[in-house]
Amino acid sequence: MTPLSGLRVLDFSKVLAGPLCAQWLGDLGAEVTKIEPPRGGDDTRGWPPFRGGVGAVFLSANRNKKSLALDLKTEAGRDAAQRMVAQADVLIESYATGVAERLGIGAEEMRALNPRLVYCSISGFGRTGPLKGGLGYDVILQAFSGIMAMTGERGGGPARSPFSPIDQSTGMNAFSGILAALLERHRTGQGCRLEVSLFETAAALLGYNFQIFWEKGSLPEKCGSGHESLCPYQAFDASDRPVLIGIANDNLWRRFTAGIGQPELGEDPRFRTNADRVARFAETVALVQSVIATRTADEWVEFCLGIGIPCAAVNTIADMLAHPHMAARGMVMEYEHPHLGAMKTIAQPIQFDGKPRRVASPPPMLGEHSDEALAGYGFTPEEIAALRAAGALGAP
Repeated sequence: MTPLSGLRVLDFSKVLAGPLCAQWLGDLGAEVTKIEPPRGGDDTRGWPPFRGGVGAVFLSANRNKKSLALDLKTEAGRDAAQRMVAQADVLIESYATGVAERLGIGAEEMRALNPRLVYCSISGFGRTGPLKGGLGYDVILQAFSGIMAMTGERGGGPARSPFSPIDQSTGMNAFSGILAALLERHRTGQGCRLEVSLFETAAALLGYNFQIFWEKGSLPEKCGSGHESLCPYQAFDASDRPVLIGIANDNLWRRFTAGIGQPELGEDPRFRTNADRVARFAETVALVQSVIATRTADEWVEFCLGIGIPCAAVNTIADMLAHPHMAARGMVMEYEHPHLGAMKTIAQPIQFDGKPRRVASPPPMLGEHSDEALAGYGFTPEEIAALRAAGALGAP
């Protein structure tokens, strides 16, 4: 028995935030039906690189789901969707503001149809406010929020964080909000409407940066791999490749200076406290860099970890995947896709009592489970055939 066994989720979302949220619900045992437009499906199906014509981003965010290709622009499709919503526990949508209502699955109407429904609405800027109609991808919010302006090397131009942190964090926020709403429903018997936006996620991720701005009254400078409130806390060039050393308090600083045979630096009034070192940021970094350049990255990792200082070589993602700790923690799951062959995916980062995580069902082909999904919601073969005849259903 998995934690969410018996929970029925309808995933009308696309791209990354909503699909990730639904995938994590599916990982925990929920029955997730991904409802996609018959022509093309989720946008990420068409994003290269591909495996067997399916985009890699789609494959990363859509395991443990069934795909129902249903055209909500047809009356028959809308009627079928509403019939399913009446039986569902959770609905996730990420349409532009007003689109869900036009497609017949707006929050007010669906909650009247099913008062126990947890309705999760994901958008770029939220459903109210002066930007309520704004369209937002992760990169748009990186630009709008100020994240892009403070990312990168000193003196450089704006830089995008390459792993879509706002999208993925929005998915996590939706996931946790849905679980909280289900707990509340258990107590009250009533569902609720959740709103999660990339805008609010970006604002929340910047919480301590905003606090620093309010206190300093000046914009943050680009720090590259460093941190404006900690020093030395960044990547340094070892003799062969970069290595990250994280000296986040004064005890670690004294431990480091003693370890390199210069204990006097630990008590030097120029560098004694973190505030002193931040005030002399360039001088401190230059001092540490001169030492780090004398050994290889691996030697520094062994040295620092040996004396209790956080440290890591600056790896590639290939290095990360090949590290034995990935296997030890079960983070790479291997499975067989019936259409695409042997596959790998990254596990949900939650473990329950150490139980192994697995792919119960691989990412679906578009419309792969249309008939099965509808039958699971009580549609007869004749009703399914009628939907197909009406042009509301994609090919199975």
